[in-house]
Amino acid sequence: MSIHVLVAEDDDTQREIIEDILTEAGYAVTAARSGEEALDTLTQNAFDVLLTDMRMPGIDGLELLRRAKGMGLEIEVIVMTAYASVDTAVSAMKEGALDYLAKPFDKDELLVVVDKAADQLNLRRENKELRQLVDKPRSIENIVGESEAMQSVFEIVERAVKVNSTVLITGESGVGKELIARHIHFAGPRHKKPFIVVNCAAIPENLVESELFGHEKGAFTGADSARQGKFEVADGGTLFLDEIAEMRLESQAKLLRVLQDGLVERVGGANTRRVDVRVVAATNQDLRERVKTGEFREDLYFRLEVLPIHLPPLRERTRDFPRLIAHFREKIAERLGQPVATLDSDVVAALQRYSWPGNVRELENTLEQLFILADGGRITADDLPEKLRNTQSAAGEGAFVLPPGGIVLEDVEDNLIRQALRRSGGQIKEAAELLGVSYKTLQYRMKKHEIDPKAQSE
Repeated sequence: MSIHVLVAEDDDTQREIIEDILTEAGYAVTAARSGEEALDTLTQNAFDVLLTDMRMPGIDGLELLRRAKGMGLEIEVIVMTAYASVDTAVSAMKEGALDYLAKPFDKDELLVVVDKAADQLNLRRENKELRQLVDKPRSIENIVGESEAMQSVFEIVERAVKVNSTVLITGESGVGKELIARHIHFAGPRHKKPFIVVNCAAIPENLVESELFGHEKGAFTGADSARQGKFEVADGGTLFLDEIAEMRLESQAKLLRVLQDGLVERVGGANTRRVDVRVVAATNQDLRERVKTGEFREDLYFRLEVLPIHLPPLRERTRDFPRLIAHFREKIAERLGQPVATLDSDVVAALQRYSWPGNVRELENTLEQLFILADGGRITADDLPEKLRNTQSAAGEGAFVLPPGGIVLEDVEDNLIRQALRRSGGQIKEAAELLGVSYKTLQYRMKKHEIDPKAQSE
């Protein structure tokens, strides 16, 4: 989110210089030539930071500060003046100013205090959101599941809530790994501290260490000021590292050090900082296989897998469908502001037959689509999307019959994968859709059976 700064400065040259510096640094800037103009602007628009000169004709900086705070605005205020004195600084701080700049100041000094204000504001907003989450009752019942597999998950999760050990959550995309991680945090003793989410797959490789461990000013091009990493921000709370398998080996080594001794060293820094952070990691990949191929550190894997939790895919939880459907019906109806729709029995049957490669997330999205497109609050077979209609015709045709002498399951899996690859011309994505599994799951099983997709297409 862009930080919007209001600059109140009566000196035209000074105002333009400040505006140019902040704009170049990526801030959205609005300039005011007087305290009166700044006050009018504050009443009409929302700002994150107010940077005001202390001495201006009419409404001066101190009075502007008082009025801004009196309006109840969620804004950080920085006061600047050429008449620097301890008394002036104390007065500004007593009135609620975050920081104080003595003129003349250089570009770096300006950016340091504005960056500090932006960080302070973001942290306060984050804490407010966390407080709302904490105040809202949370329980394991919010994670729906009656099947034996999910009951086993719930048992481990409740044990994880009571301790501070590292947790590794595994399972396909869409099974609810982050939901489990959130429950572990908010139901546990760290619930009043931050819950910070980091998607390791979404961070550019050259910024992973800076994002996690922070950096010092000048550590690399563009590092105009020091920054806290996610470990420092999460101090006392929980850091959720999603898609942990995507982290590069160099960063894995640093992560291992933090898990071992609780010390963080910023990029470009020489000092270490002690942090108290519980790490919950998640992945949709088989980390043991990545350890074998040298793509993941074995020592880090064992450090993460203190409390392993595996979430089964939806296709293995058919017993949970009635509760899941009922849960999402209520949730979606409330979100859309419409009555709860009813589903015909053949619709429920089609939902249960489908393989759900996108798991619980795909089920929720599909139900929302049905709710939006269905007329009259009733969902019939005619409302089903193509992917669910195909399950109806396929259910009674070509069903596999177990032979009297039994089978070798591994051989059947190998054979079906080869058939799907031949039908798709060696295209793994299309073969995965034919088999009703995710792309990554098929890749893993092909590797297990030593199947070359190109050879199957010939």
